[in-house]
Amino acid sequence: QVQLTASGGGLVQTGDSLRLSCPIFGGSRSAYVMGWFRQAPGKERLFVGAITGTGNTMYADSVKGRFTVSRDNANNTVHLQMNNLKPEDTGVYYCAVTTGQLSIATMAPRAYSFWGQGTQVTVSS
Repeated sequence: QVQLTASGGGLVQTGDSLRLSCPIFGGSRSAYVMGWFRQAPGKERLFVGAITGTGNTMYADSVKGRFTVSRDNANNTVHLQMNNLKPEDTGVYYCAVTTGQLSIATMAPRAYSFWGQGTQVTVSS
């Protein structure tokens, strides 16, 4: 059983940075593709970025150049570095695990088997 919980959220201003973390417990952790999603109130859960066990990454167009997903396999933790935050980045951020390959399919929430508790990110204008 895989367990994971996102942390590191908070209230920031436009242009600020935040770093989210998601430690992973259980399973073949380095074999998983880890994804980050966010969900604004009343909206669907949207893909932010993902990373493979070997460090290949994929990002949503809205965060390219601002967000970076990284993976610390020694500590079984995935991070989401968010720079130049905008109000539209506001939402609950979730980390998730899929055993699938990194592809367009892994941009969909349904591709992920395990989800962590989310962490709230609020960006004020």
